[in-house]
Amino acid sequence: MIHFELDLRPVLKSGGRSLMGVGRAKLLRQIKETSSLSKAARQMGMSYRHAWGVVHRMEEICGQKILKSVRGGAERGQSILTDAGERILEEFDSRIEALEQARGNSYRRPSLTTDGIVVVDGRILLVRRKNEPFKGRYALPGGFVEYGETVEHCVVREVGEETGLRVRVDRLLGVYSAPGRDPRGHTVSVVFILQQEGGTLADSEETHAGWFPLASMPTLAFDHDSIISDYRRSKRGKSSTPSRR
Repeated sequence: MIHFELDLRPVLKSGGRSLMGVGRAKLLRQIKETSSLSKAARQMGMSYRHAWGVVHRMEEICGQKILKSVRGGAERGQSILTDAGERILEEFDSRIEALEQARGNSYRRPSLTTDGIVVVDGRILLVRRKNEPFKGRYALPGGFVEYGETVEHCVVREVGEETGLRVRVDRLLGVYSAPGRDPRGHTVSVVFILQQEGGTLADSEETHAGWFPLASMPTLAFDHDSIISDYRRSKRGKSSTPSRR
């Protein structure tokens, strides 16, 4: 019996050669988010050498540099996408969006994220966003859940990567799923209340993490002001079920 398989994986080609698929696009997004090739490689579960080889092959195919290392200034030691890298990623994403529209909305799914609330002595842990949306604003530490990962593991991992602190999950605060809460698209966030267990706060140019009094916080990104309002209500003994979903 002949076995047939239909391969519908999107691939962006240049000169007839495969330039970017879903995996390579994810690597570039991780580099853009972390400003670090080594961190992006670690989050992708690959070695630094392998990740650099992937980037190098892409540069050979397109004939342009897509990644550059910044040696001096405020961004020293960072790896960032070049204009060409940004354009390639944007082109891939736009074609993915067009493909999803062609297939119909029944194929579209929300993205799953987590956020963590860490409060010590009346101060809450926040990180300043390096990229759009809401670039420059503070937010709860968190990020996207990886395939095969539990939400509990994700929030502990993300807080550790973004702040340097070791935490454990205390309890669930709530699930936030309003379609418009993230301008990039529909995201559902599982928000946990966490307890610090150790580590040292990595308050650097790369992370921009810090403690803020709950009574006087800056304006936050996304719907995180509402999430913290729900946290305050839960501490006053009221229901911890979020009122905004």
